[in-house]
Amino acid sequence: MDKSQFDPEFAGSPNQNDIIVKADKVSVFYGNFLAVRDISLEVPKHNIVAFIGPSGCGKSTMLRCFNRMNDLIANTKVTGKITFHNTNLYGTKVDPISVRRKIGMVFQKPNPFPKSIYSNIAYGAGVNHYRGNMDELVERSLRRAFLWDEVKDKLSQSGLDLSGGQQQRLCIARAIALEPEILLMDEPCSALDPISTLKIEELLQELKKKYTIIIVTHNMQQAARVSDLTAFFNVETNNKGDKTGYLVEYAATKSIFENPQEQATKDYVSGRFS
Repeated sequence: MDKSQFDPEFAGSPNQNDIIVKADKVSVFYGNFLAVRDISLEVPKHNIVAFIGPSGCGKSTMLRCFNRMNDLIANTKVTGKITFHNTNLYGTKVDPISVRRKIGMVFQKPNPFPKSIYSNIAYGAGVNHYRGNMDELVERSLRRAFLWDEVKDKLSQSGLDLSGGQQQRLCIARAIALEPEILLMDEPCSALDPISTLKIEELLQELKKKYTIIIVTHNMQQAARVSDLTAFFNVETNNKGDKTGYLVEYAATKSIFENPQEQATKDYVSGRFS
């Protein structure tokens, strides 16, 4: 079975013009350690793709490949090819900073800047020489993150004074202020309470109308609720205890949870995984 292809049950399988980013036989090394092996998958525009799998299977490592965040880790090497609009993201003439403007990231723990709510949005835009109306950009970004009505009267207050769920939505607003095409989210709800998690999940459904989203989650119910496609990663451990992640199955979320093709996927989504 070619894991880079979509499951035949996915009636909405996109043609090549719908693919925004593609990984082709991607492996990631930290020094001599192979962290992720031979990953191939395609992400269509305006979809939510969930990465699921046990701890240590390389979900977050793979996610960071898409905006070259792994470049910031010493002795990291990425092999294979990742293309964004058919451009090799790891080409010698590609600026990683430019990549991160087009492929934004939201981290597991909310990390607003120790600045005002307004400045959290405006700072990145200013650094990137935004020439439009900054007030309009701040309001638009906060509205898209479903946060404007909650903070519009306290924009001068510190972003650190917000609740955890509000801080995470502020970080999402900060990311989308730069008008990326893709949002990467590394377990964005893991530190949040159920009500805040629900708000983030509702937000994701709105955001995918404008953006493509790749989300790492340990919560299988969340993956089933919010994603269009799901990639199940597994891990193998060598005799030294080193763990290497690999892709088992990638298909429509409905197929992954209701009719998986691989036994390991069936065991994981049914809770029999050990």
